[in-house]
Amino acid sequence: MMVLIAATAFVGTHFILSHPLRAPLVARLGEKGFLGVYSLVAAVTLIWMIVAYRAAPVTPLLWPVGDGLWVIATLIMLVASILLLGSLVGNPAMPNPDGIMVPAEAKGVFAITRHPMMWAFAMWGLAHILVYPVAANIIVSAAIILLALVGAALQDRKKKVLTPAAWQHWESRTSYWPFAAILAGRARFGQFGMHALAGGLVVWLAATWAHMPLAGWPAGIWRWLG
Repeated sequence: MMVLIAATAFVGTHFILSHPLRAPLVARLGEKGFLGVYSLVAAVTLIWMIVAYRAAPVTPLLWPVGDGLWVIATLIMLVASILLLGSLVGNPAMPNPDGIMVPAEAKGVFAITRHPMMWAFAMWGLAHILVYPVAANIIVSAAIILLALVGAALQDRKKKVLTPAAWQHWESRTSYWPFAAILAGRARFGQFGMHALAGGLVVWLAATWAHMPLAGWPAGIWRWLG
């Protein structure tokens, strides 16, 4: 129950501060003041959720987890790592003091989805639910999925208001759902930068290896490499 309460607070405060309370808080505190409050609340609720998760009892697995699910989760995390690293360069959704900068063409991870970072977080949640289906982990992972995917949709709505022409132009060449723009002929698969492919591979290897010292059990390819 405490994990559920903490996860609800983590997700709920993100949505409330990002949308209905953002404008009045910025008007009162300024952009930097608002960012400070937002960061503090996010950090506190995240730490609360982590502490609650670590203190929660380990419930029985809801389904058996064998090598098949581990292979699926490992591949999901590789794709998520590529999406995450690719989203760090040339992303119009990232904060920019000079205003929104829309690329001339949707390439690499942005051809797949205009929200590669958010989908990377959602895929992280899905992979962790697949291989560790206990109550506390499902709650935390589902909270991350909800925050990422609903947050991406709300971000689209906000960008349309703030920069209607630029964002609508970007939306016309991209898609919220992965691969939808490619299937519709609005974008072409490919042209991934090395920061996405090589960077994603390195992050994937490092993050899955880190499960051994941090969690006490191997993840990713390290399950089979000993």
